[in-house]
Amino acid sequence: MHWTHTTIIVCAADCVRVSALTDDFSLSPPLLLRLQTFTAWCNSHLRKAGTQIENIEEDFRDGLKLMLLLEVISGERLAKPERGKMRVHKISNVNKALDFIASKGVKLVSIGAEEIVDGNAKMTLGMIWTIILRFAIQDISVEETSAKEGLLLWCQRKTAPYKNVNIQNFHISWKDGLGFCALIHRHRPELIDYGKLRKDDPMTNLNTAFDVAEKYLDIPKMLDAEDIISTLRPDEKAVMTYVSCYYHAFSGKQKAETAANRICKVLAVNQENEQLMEDYEKLATDLLEWIRRTIPWLENRLPENTMQAMQQKLEDFRDYRRLHKPPKVQEKCQLEINFNTLQTKLRLSNRPAFMPSEGKMVSDINNAWGNLEGAEKGYEEWLLNEIRRLERLDHLAEKFRQKAAIHEAWTEGKEEMLQKRDYETASLSEIKALLKKHEAFESDLAAHQDRVEQIAAIAQELNELDYYDSPSVNARCQRICDQWDALGALTQKRSEALQRTEKLLETIDQLYLEFAKRAAPFNNWMEGAMEDLQDTFIVHTIEEIQGLSTAHEQFKATLPEADKERQAILGIHNEIAKIVQTYHVNMAGTNPYTTINPQEINAKWDKVRQLVPQRDQALIEEHARQQNNERLRRQFANQANVIGPWIQTKMEEIGRISIEMHGTLEDQLTHLRQYEKSIVNYKPKIDQLEGDHQLIQEALIFDNKHTNYTMEHIRVGWEQLLTTIARTINEIENQILTRDAKGISQEQLNEFRASFNHFDRKRSGIMDAEDFKTCLISIGYNLGENEFSRIMSIVDPNRMGIVTFQAFIDFMSRETADTDTADQVMASFKVLAGDKNYILADELRRELPPDQAEYCIARMAPYTGPDGVPGALDYMSFSTALYGESDL
Repeated sequence: MHWTHTTIIVCAADCVRVSALTDDFSLSPPLLLRLQTFTAWCNSHLRKAGTQIENIEEDFRDGLKLMLLLEVISGERLAKPERGKMRVHKISNVNKALDFIASKGVKLVSIGAEEIVDGNAKMTLGMIWTIILRFAIQDISVEETSAKEGLLLWCQRKTAPYKNVNIQNFHISWKDGLGFCALIHRHRPELIDYGKLRKDDPMTNLNTAFDVAEKYLDIPKMLDAEDIISTLRPDEKAVMTYVSCYYHAFSGKQKAETAANRICKVLAVNQENEQLMEDYEKLATDLLEWIRRTIPWLENRLPENTMQAMQQKLEDFRDYRRLHKPPKVQEKCQLEINFNTLQTKLRLSNRPAFMPSEGKMVSDINNAWGNLEGAEKGYEEWLLNEIRRLERLDHLAEKFRQKAAIHEAWTEGKEEMLQKRDYETASLSEIKALLKKHEAFESDLAAHQDRVEQIAAIAQELNELDYYDSPSVNARCQRICDQWDALGALTQKRSEALQRTEKLLETIDQLYLEFAKRAAPFNNWMEGAMEDLQDTFIVHTIEEIQGLSTAHEQFKATLPEADKERQAILGIHNEIAKIVQTYHVNMAGTNPYTTINPQEINAKWDKVRQLVPQRDQALIEEHARQQNNERLRRQFANQANVIGPWIQTKMEEIGRISIEMHGTLEDQLTHLRQYEKSIVNYKPKIDQLEGDHQLIQEALIFDNKHTNYTMEHIRVGWEQLLTTIARTINEIENQILTRDAKGISQEQLNEFRASFNHFDRKRSGIMDAEDFKTCLISIGYNLGENEFSRIMSIVDPNRMGIVTFQAFIDFMSRETADTDTADQVMASFKVLAGDKNYILADELRRELPPDQAEYCIARMAPYTGPDGVPGALDYMSFSTALYGESDL
């Protein structure tokens, strides 16, 4: 036992107040109570040496039992006593005892060996009180109070929860006995049924406490209940002596409470951290699963065959960008914030860093997110290109069908006509007519050559653009080409036959021939005009539609000249009719050189005149649509040209806030939250821009010369802005957490920030290894390579070659951190286990709150040591689980 050497000055007159002291040493009731208490206290120690006293003033006179008492209570050996019976021997022994007391820092005043040897009750009681004060009470201290005040404070705190107990002193506060009972019940509730005690029954209360203390706590009955009740003011020193025995009896329990409190604190931190770990794992699992499901969908570039199907794909992608992805962006940002907060808490509580399950690190999630954005990149552009391609294909296919239908209608019956052998029985005039008719057909055939080539070219383009119905297009084109080749061959064959016969024929009607020659190209021109007037068109700009309108106006300008040609052709026909009528030519009223007749020319001319206003209306409507598209472009550009620079400006402002030192961390946090609020309030403008962007897409507008910002640029910038402000706020919150936990003042934190900013030369919020080393040297570190490598392993555990401000703060405050260590936790468990190398489940349940006791039991491994008992638990393994092997 280690004893302090605090000086205590004790005067006999101060220690004992004698109310009445006669020659036969009759004492007042309070002093009798003190005499009884001191005697019992001495015997509680002397019985450990196998002896006791009956009378204090008599049994200590020879000094032998006095020396034995001091040896028992101090644990030290005194000088060898004198065994003689003479007065001088007794005085020598008492002096040895008094010298030992004085060696413990106690200055005795007015107490001499002679008075003790003479049996002076006043001096003997004063000496015993000195011993009690030095060896039983002096070391009691609560919150740096004196011994008496410390013992009183201990009693007040232990009895505070009990009704009708108000400990203010060491005399009348104890007369009703409830104070003694409360001390016992607080530490051993199974020994006393406190609820049945009554304040108006002090005798029962006092005897209950004294009996229980003697029987179960090994505290002798130093006080008498009747004496306490009958005395107006019980002796303070007697009560204080007896109460000190309670303190020493329960001191082990006090240590157990301290140990239990420490363990509860550690377990609460660990339980909170485990919940955070579980939350991180679940959120990471859900986010990775969503990414895993989404990437194959974005990577699917299999085009659909129809515009409707591709537009549905585009609508699905818009829903993904508007509805599905933004919450996941927030989840990813929140995941990083949770991870950083958890790591900060683990560092502050001296726990090992959290290592997520394989594949669920923040870097893994960032990689998966990068893969997602890689798959997403170009998907919308691909969709629009596919829609444009399908639109082009539909237009070409319709154009192919129109030209093919016109050509097939023209070729109908041509093969049968060319295969006729009517020239064999025809007259000369008829032969000449047949020859001219055939020449006209050849001219017509040549005119249709361009259409056949156009049909073939369109079919080829549909093949190159991978048109889904290419097989039927190719088959139809092949039939037209095969038929065209056959017509060419038949035409050549008939031409040769007619030319062989031509020499036999001389007469030809020049007017019919002229009609046929002029009617055929004019008829072909009208058919081409009808085809052009009915041709569908696709334009994407006002300039393009204006070009079509100009061409149409130019065409309309040619109509008067064409009408003159029509009148001239009809005039030829009228002249033929006049000649036939005049000369009674047997022509049956038909032109032998052409199948075209005036009625057909007039009908087609009327059709052309009818199609012209229809074309006018179509061009007007398309012009209006292009004007609306231009309005949508400008509307989007006006907003995008404001929002884009605004986002960039906010990013730069947040960057400046994060590295400047204006005000306290709370001021910076308030400033950042105001920024965050202003940013969130800006969201309706983003949504409005999204709405304008959707209108542009629905109008199939593919470019916008009024702005360099696309919706994708704005989306990415907005997501980066939200993520940056959230990360910056989290960084400041972690700095506050670190500051408060480490006890760092605002001035220290400002100094840390100033040092960090000075060596953060790139103003990027991080220092590289060389800058960090220069910073350490500037603040007084004497660094060798090994020492610097050790420090870098602390501030940069992932070996990235960089030091963040958070890591810098942790390092600068690491040495002064007030945290619970593994050794402290293990020592606390050892106290609860009663110095055993193992602990029992019942001990944990008795000392800890139920939930934390069960938490320990579930995680502690069975104890396998040689001195264990069934059901013993290894608390060292639990400390290993809390702190890791490296801390033990």
